[in-house]
Amino acid sequence: MLFALKCFIFAERTKDMNIQARKLVLIEEFLRISDESFIAKLESFIKQEKKVSHERNLKPMSLNEFHEMIGQAKRDSEEGRVISHQELKKKVKSWK
Repeated sequence: MLFALKCFIFAERTKDMNIQARKLVLIEEFLRISDESFIAKLESFIKQEKKVSHERNLKPMSLNEFHEMIGQAKRDSEEGRVISHQELKKKVKSWK
């Protein structure tokens, strides 16, 4: 019930604002939150929404693009522009 009331108050405060002003109000509201579980829920919601948004923007490659990528990979291999799995693992470890 309290969450619904807070959402209603936030919606009323922001209904006539542009996106930048709404973000600032949201930041102010977020800074007032002291409930750890509520913050965890917000984090989870944001993570899920980012994932959904990313997936929505994915587009399958065409068959032609796929064949071009295979051709490029073959040329890279023939011209020695490859590294072994072990070399890649060493490089990844050095990134840390």
